[in-house]
Amino acid sequence: MTIETIASPGSVRTAAEPGRISLYRAIWRWHFFAGLLVIPFLLNLAITGSIYLFDEEIDQTFFASRNVVAPAGTPLSPSTIVDMAMAALPGATVTAYRTPAGPDRSARVTLDAAAGSTLVFVNPYSGAVLDQVVAAQEFNQVVEDLHSLDYFGKPVERIIEIVAGFAILLVFTGIFLWWPRQQTGGVVTVRGTAARRVFWRDLHAVTGIFSAGLIVFMAFTGLLWSGYWGANVNSTLTAAGYGYPAALWDDVPPSTRVTKDVLSKTGWLIENAPLPASTIAAKATEPAAAIGLDRAVEIADRAGMLPGYEMAVPSGETGVYTAAIFPDHLAHERTIHIDQYSGKPLVDLSWRQYPAVGRAIEWGINVHLGQEWGLFNQLLMLATCLAIVLACVSAVVMWWKRRPTGRLGVPPMPERRSVYIGLWALAIVFGLAFPLTGLAIVVMIVVDQLAGRLSSQVRPVHSGN
Repeated sequence: MTIETIASPGSVRTAAEPGRISLYRAIWRWHFFAGLLVIPFLLNLAITGSIYLFDEEIDQTFFASRNVVAPAGTPLSPSTIVDMAMAALPGATVTAYRTPAGPDRSARVTLDAAAGSTLVFVNPYSGAVLDQVVAAQEFNQVVEDLHSLDYFGKPVERIIEIVAGFAILLVFTGIFLWWPRQQTGGVVTVRGTAARRVFWRDLHAVTGIFSAGLIVFMAFTGLLWSGYWGANVNSTLTAAGYGYPAALWDDVPPSTRVTKDVLSKTGWLIENAPLPASTIAAKATEPAAAIGLDRAVEIADRAGMLPGYEMAVPSGETGVYTAAIFPDHLAHERTIHIDQYSGKPLVDLSWRQYPAVGRAIEWGINVHLGQEWGLFNQLLMLATCLAIVLACVSAVVMWWKRRPTGRLGVPPMPERRSVYIGLWALAIVFGLAFPLTGLAIVVMIVVDQLAGRLSSQVRPVHSGN
């Protein structure tokens, strides 16, 4: 809902209400500048998000040669599969093993190799190495890193947090601009043809209003992954007792590493949960004997872990085996930390053990990922992503058709600058909820003021069809 989504204020019956016109213009300008700043990033989020919704389908079709196998008798032991993988990369060390998700799925071994963390896909029946790829170059990982801008480091990654906050701002300012105000056309229908600006304005408005709730939902749940806001929410919830049940760690010695350090995929609530430490017998005169990968997998299987879970191997004498699975159905989400010497499960945590707030957050994230309701969930989130793309494209076309040649085409400045007092107050409130976005809003207001002072270079224009 960029620039304008209803008739220009001058055409609405508000001549006696200059305050309302000024408020409309101020919000219109906010909407314009916010959209101008974030459209490229929103397009990236929507396009990469659309692809990532179907990561499993992509693995099973485009990359079936390394993920799909023909069942052939009894599978090899996990340790044998790991040996086969390590033979393909001499000198590498194993960090994790993923069990086959089904009889026709490959096993995956994660190795720390010269090229970095490397995924080796192995046929669990023959031991043949099907493929190997550096983890950071695996297709779905590339899509995920582009989605979050992880490729470009933390400073650029923070932009995504700002963009998500702006997406929420765009929705609420867009609803204000869309509100009918005596208007009959272009509210829930699209007028004109693609050759006219009104068509793109209505398309933008209608797309935005029908997808508004889903866009806010996706933006909010996406913010949970952000490095600043999301990390602080995570730690605050845990400290308040609404995150992972920290009491489970009361009777086990903690380590200095956290869950996300050893797993390729982890739940949001427990990604920063500390790993427990294995206990070495105090009176041992010989090196303690570890149970080994085969025994650890057997323990996890007997505990009821679903096939396809990842087993991180211990790092160091006090490390633990960590078995974890985060499937489509949250009820089956589970993490088990196993003492590498005794085989005792030190922590056994499932989704049902989270507090209600934690379960709700994990549910929201699962819906965001398109995993909660199967294909319907994927298609619903895909439709939301496509709505974002359509809103962005229609905004650009609408602006291009409205702008004078060689001018930016900024919406008119409000006549009453006093309306900015209220907008500053809103910026402060928004900034308290989303600090980085709030800071960006302050910058946007400053830019707005400068734009008004430089009106000879950036002239406001009025609507026209």
